[in-house]
Amino acid sequence: MLVQGFFSILGLVSWALFVFALFAFVDAAIRRKDAYRAADKNNKVFWLIILGIAAVVMKLFSIISFLPILGLIAVIVYTVDVRPALKQVSGGSGGGRWGGGGGSSSDGPYGPYNR
Repeated sequence: MLVQGFFSILGLVSWALFVFALFAFVDAAIRRKDAYRAADKNNKVFWLIILGIAAVVMKLFSIISFLPILGLIAVIVYTVDVRPALKQVSGGSGGGRWGGGGGSSSDGPYGPYNR
């Protein structure tokens, strides 16, 4: 019974890492191609290939093996290094409901409240 619990926890961790890699892949796919060049990072195709392979490896192989660990490292590098640089070059997350447009706290929908 203890072994079943251990493998069910590993299964949950494996799914969580796969979702994390999938998030990074989708995020890399929606970023503009020229933002990678402006942020002085590798190009968009490179990151899509690396993150796509990482997601597939995390789904197909056990979390205990070596390949998912390499995939996790690639996803972490993208998330903590490349993604913030792309957001800074692009001017934030582009607005929207949750992202904020990078404006001041006194900005209203049509400009600043205090003029």
